[in-house]
Amino acid sequence: MEVTASMVKELREMTGAGMMDCKKALAETKGNLDEAVNWLREKGIAKSAKKESRIAAEGLANIYIKDNRAVILEVNSETDFVSKNAEFTSMIDTIGNTILNSEATTLDEALALNCEEGTIHDLIVAKTAKIGEKLSLRRIEVVTKNANEVFGAYLHMGGKIAVLSVIEGSTEEVAKDVSMQAAAMRPQYVFIEDVPTEVVEKEKAIQKELAMSEGKPAEIAEKMVEGRIKKYFKEICLAEQAFIKDGDISVSTYVKNNGGTIKKVIRYEVGEGMEKRNENFAEEVMNQIKGN
Repeated sequence: MEVTASMVKELREMTGAGMMDCKKALAETKGNLDEAVNWLREKGIAKSAKKESRIAAEGLANIYIKDNRAVILEVNSETDFVSKNAEFTSMIDTIGNTILNSEATTLDEALALNCEEGTIHDLIVAKTAKIGEKLSLRRIEVVTKNANEVFGAYLHMGGKIAVLSVIEGSTEEVAKDVSMQAAAMRPQYVFIEDVPTEVVEKEKAIQKELAMSEGKPAEIAEKMVEGRIKKYFKEICLAEQAFIKDGDISVSTYVKNNGGTIKKVIRYEVGEGMEKRNENFAEEVMNQIKGN
């Protein structure tokens, strides 16, 4: 039986499942709507879909490395309670290693990879149904280094922050130091040239206004702005920050003194930029018990 758009639409409205999942369910059940609903429920897709509108801003970030290829990823859950669950962390390892051993480079490609429970997307759907919380692979980045480069991986707070650095011409120890710096000091950018022009201009305007409000003449205020912008860069740019193990030198100087050059730094902090759940711990535990 041919699966029509109207049949897919009706099944989506009944279950909340995605278009492709509904289309597959109808194909598997030869267009029988009731059987398609049961098929989605058996796969955990219908139950998972009902949770899609819920907020998942907790979870863990992790890094996987093999030879010259590395993967940094963030997988979210609704509560920190679940992020400590062994089944959740095992799922993350499956996802990370599957991506690492593939040729995938994008999130969509990663979700389509085959693993132990179908695709990675299928795995997340199944675990969402079993664990009882919305789970999602939020983001990934795949990095490939050259032979004269090293990776520096660092996880902070058990995976709440993950940093992957690539350093040319130095050691893994130096690269890890750079990653630890990024984890601790939360730079917004790696290099000065990474800072958007509009951000710099806005900061200059703020600093000029502050200087003039202090009673400084315009020409003096302009000179003060130059100095304050340099200080601003030392706060927001990793390479310009004072090195935490030796405050007399910058991070870039530390790397240079050890024969290296910073090539790339990726920092993931779980839930950054996302809305957080407003729920207390007692409610969190009760939701786990009830399976909500």
